[in-house]
Amino acid sequence: MEEKKVQTYNNGTITSTVWECDGIRMGHALSSFNECFTFPAHSDTDVIRMHFGLKGDYIFEYKQLNTMYDLNGGHHNIMYSHPFDIIIQNKTLSLETFGIQMPREMFIEFTQQATDQLKRFSENIINGKPCMLSEKWGPLETSIQQAIAQIIHCKYAGHFKKLFLLSKSIELLVLSAESCQAATSKENVFLKRKTDKEKIVAVRDLLIERLDSPPSLSEIARAVGLNEYKLKRGFKEEFNNTVFGYLTDQRLQLAHRYLRDTGKTAAEISAELGYSTPQHFNNAFKKKFGFTPFSVRNNP
Repeated sequence: MEEKKVQTYNNGTITSTVWECDGIRMGHALSSFNECFTFPAHSDTDVIRMHFGLKGDYIFEYKQLNTMYDLNGGHHNIMYSHPFDIIIQNKTLSLETFGIQMPREMFIEFTQQATDQLKRFSENIINGKPCMLSEKWGPLETSIQQAIAQIIHCKYAGHFKKLFLLSKSIELLVLSAESCQAATSKENVFLKRKTDKEKIVAVRDLLIERLDSPPSLSEIARAVGLNEYKLKRGFKEEFNNTVFGYLTDQRLQLAHRYLRDTGKTAAEISAELGYSTPQHFNNAFKKKFGFTPFSVRNNP
């Protein structure tokens, strides 16, 4: 089941899409506010929540954990409490989030024989104890972004769509748990201050905005107020990829979606994404995916 809706409030508008399959509920929300304000959220549903902050900055107080989190765009974690009460304060006027709610028993079945971190998390859930998978929120890595984008832009229907959404929800559980585990053990060398991390997230957003005409490293450094050395090392530390490795991944994933879901030719996509020639695009695409753009178009 898929449901789209637009909700208008005095403070702004929220455009959302919700998918449901086998008791799993997934939701994507784009929020546009006209001011920064504080608002509560409450749920009595007994589920495990995977939360992905895609864009925007906000603070939320998690009442059951008696903890406040100050988050900027690009983060994820897994949490549980029943009931669930938070107070949110937006710090930017635009927010984009994605979430998955998984039934309690299903999550426990998937994770009781998993990593030690997930086992401990499951034990807390079994005992009805409010908990967060990781005290350190995981970064929004390319693999997680791609899985979410595939859900949002899914073109399957009927039973195939149900299977696809189910597989992607489990994939995101694995990716999020793996990323949070890595974040728990990682010591930041270059991004010790919160302001530095915010600047690196701003670099990511700038790259996504300019996929067709990417700025140079010196332009990026000036735009966010970091020297190039810290920019390169900090970006690799946060996203486990180089600046232009990340840019290439984003461009080629978008190209793959265009080939699959639109009537644009490979030459048109190549030009739209800023490749110097169709051959350059073809070579980069084949190196990334192991097959040519032509094979995507002819094998949907």
